[in-house]
Amino acid sequence: MIDILAITAPIYLVVLTGFLMTRFGPFGKVEMRTFGKFVVNLALPALLFKALSERQFAEIINVSYLLAYAVGSLLVMGTGYFWSRRIARLSPLTSTFYAMGMTCSNSGFVGYPILLLALPSVAGVALALNMIVENLLVIPVLLIMAERGGGGSAWATLRKLMRRLAANPLILGMLAGLAVSLLELRLPKVIVQTVGMFAAASGALSLFVIGGTLVGLPVGGMGRQVAPIVVGKLIVHPLCVLLAIMLVSALGLAPIDPTLRTAALLMAALPMMGIYATLAQQYGQEDFCAVAQLLTTLTSFLTLSSLLWLFRISPISG
Repeated sequence: MIDILAITAPIYLVVLTGFLMTRFGPFGKVEMRTFGKFVVNLALPALLFKALSERQFAEIINVSYLLAYAVGSLLVMGTGYFWSRRIARLSPLTSTFYAMGMTCSNSGFVGYPILLLALPSVAGVALALNMIVENLLVIPVLLIMAERGGGGSAWATLRKLMRRLAANPLILGMLAGLAVSLLELRLPKVIVQTVGMFAAASGALSLFVIGGTLVGLPVGGMGRQVAPIVVGKLIVHPLCVLLAIMLVSALGLAPIDPTLRTAALLMAALPMMGIYATLAQQYGQEDFCAVAQLLTTLTSFLTLSSLLWLFRISPISG
């Protein structure tokens, strides 16, 4: 178990450092937003470009992985929404953000640093594959649901999303990396090294930002209200992805490499994306979403450590 903690403990120690340096130290929430913009607009796009441009195109476009992660995510999204509407009797808008909290992983800020320590050979590819599913399918669907739940126009939201995606640095980084891989281009060494320097900045800084953004989030006795989101994100989501992986195998599609299967389950078992509470604020749902994000991030230290331990004693077989 010590070797497992050697993987997860540094991740959460950096998160704790970000929290303490923001709560008691020289940084404030404003600086965390600035650091976050640097990661999202430069470091992560550079990381995605580097991960994709250095690999064969056939290795990147892993249809089986994309299908399994997409199906698993849509399954937990539907389950979370159904539970919220039919069992908990929540409004369509609130139910959408329950489903969002259970479905959208923090792949870039938390997932990549963990994979870099646990599964470095596939960390970049798994991040890129997850970004494709999350940015092109899961998040757009959920935002359209939120607009419908809030009485807005779904088509107007879709048009706005398409415009944002076209200018999103993460999408542009992925597309550029895919183009280099597909065309088998050899980039000048100075470009490769420059991109690599930006990419290397993403790991620790992204975790530091997560810690800083947790400062000041209200808990206020909302533990029972958000417990379904915590369980859905950290337990139900990876189980749904595992079920989808088994389904892909049963359908006779190309098998997913065992290391990538492990990466998919770890990505599904992450806390929710960092902008979860920010998106919820636009729809008046920020209170319970902020608490859910805090509790899920804290609980994920135990669940991810346990999951890594299970993989160590019983690797996933095809």
